[in-house]
Amino acid sequence: MPAPGPGFAPDQLPAAVKILISGGFGVGKTTMVGAVSEVPPLRTEEVITQESQGIDDLTGVESKTTTTVALDFGRITLGRGLVLYLFGTPGQDRFWFMWDELAVGAIGAIILADPRRLADSFPAIDYFEVRGLPFVVAVNCFDGISEFGIDEVTDALDLDPHVPVVMCDARSRESGKHAMVTLMEHVVAIRTPVHG
Repeated sequence: MPAPGPGFAPDQLPAAVKILISGGFGVGKTTMVGAVSEVPPLRTEEVITQESQGIDDLTGVESKTTTTVALDFGRITLGRGLVLYLFGTPGQDRFWFMWDELAVGAIGAIILADPRRLADSFPAIDYFEVRGLPFVVAVNCFDGISEFGIDEVTDALDLDPHVPVVMCDARSRESGKHAMVTLMEHVVAIRTPVHG
């Protein structure tokens, strides 16, 4: 397991922290939690039924057959003993009431973005910006392909320049860990006072 990057200082964070894996419907949140978790992940997935037709927008994810109705949970230990408790949020609008509960005590969030449906990321970005919770955007490159680069994603999502954007594959443990280390470095950078 590679050690976190040079900007990462574990003494500036508690030994165990809570982070959210968030984003729109069908972007890969459950997949990311399952890929990186060192314990069997807790999933609250249910089959998508015909009753959800007209309520849930399946545009772009028509082949999806299950959906998270409460949360996903996993755990990963990063270098030097920092334990991350991962909470995946539900992506459908009708389950957003869960977000406020899940955000309690979180130090930051990874917003997964589907490069084919970038606009679906705006509600999550707005949510965390309004609450002042640090976040990074992880573009889930399905099949390793994204037609957009980091600068294009930053511009398209109208992100502040200090918000990190990384390319990832939610199915890959190493790629997911990279996104999490990037979030931890971002949180530390925000919390570290600037001496002048």
